Amino acid sequence: MPLHIGIVACSAEGAALCYRTICLEGSALLGRDRHPEVSLHTHALAEYMEFVECDDWAGVAQLMLSSAERLARAGADFLICPDNTIHQAFDLVEHRSPRPWLHIAREVAREAKRARVHRLGVLGTRYLMEGPVYPEALGVAGIEHRIPNPPQRDKINHIIFDELVHGQFFPESRAYFAEVIQSLKQEGCDAVALSCTEIPLLVAPDSSPLPTLDSTRLLARAALRKATGR
Repeated sequence: MPLHIGIVACSAEGAALCYRTICLEGSALLGRDRHPEVSLHTHALAEYMEFVECDDWAGVAQLMLSSAERLARAGADFLICPDNTIHQAFDLVEHRSPRPWLHIAREVAREAKRARVHRLGVLGTRYLMEGPVYPEALGVAGIEHRIPNPPQRDKINHIIFDELVHGQFFPESRAYFAEVIQSLKQEGCDAVALSCTEIPLLVAPDSSPLPTLDSTRLLARAALRKATGR
C-alpha cells in the first residue's frame, strides 16, 4: 500500500495545486484515478503572516508543528509543506515533528542539479528571496543563485500577496514576471525557480524566457515517489 501523504498547508492556492498534482499524477504510478491517501491541514494564512512579518520563526514553527501533529493523528506517514517561505522555520520543526518531512527547496536543488543548472534565478516572496532557505539548499548542491533587485522584489511580493494568494492572475503581472526572468537571464542564470507555490499558476513554461523549476509540482512528485517507493 502507498504511504499516506500529509500536507501542511499555508496558502490555499499553492496547497490546492500541490494536492491536485498528487491526485492527477498518481495515476501514472498506480493506475487510472488512483493516488496515495492524502490528508491536508492548514491554519489561516493570516496567522502565519503575523509571525512572518515580525520575523518570529519560532511562532511559524509552532503552527507547522500543530498541523503536523493533527496529520500524524490522521494517519499520515510523512509530511510536505507546499509553501517555500515558511521553510525558514524548518530547522525548528524537523527534530520535533511526529513524522518525517520532505523539504521543498532541497527537491528544487536536486532537480536543478539533475538538469545541470549552474546558476539559478530564485523568485518568491520577499522573505523567501532575501532569506536563507534557497542559498542553503542550493549551496549544498553546488549551484549558484541570483535574486531580482530590490524594486523587483518589492513588486513581486506585492503581486504574490495582493493577487496570487487570492486566486487572481492578471496578464500584466505575467508580463512583469517575464521581464524579471529576462533580467535574470541577462545575469547568467540558465533556469529560474518558481519558489512561491502560487507562481506556477501565473507563469507557465512557455511564457518564461528561462526554463522553469516549479517548486510546487516538484514537491508533489517527490511525495508521490516516496509514497509509492519509486
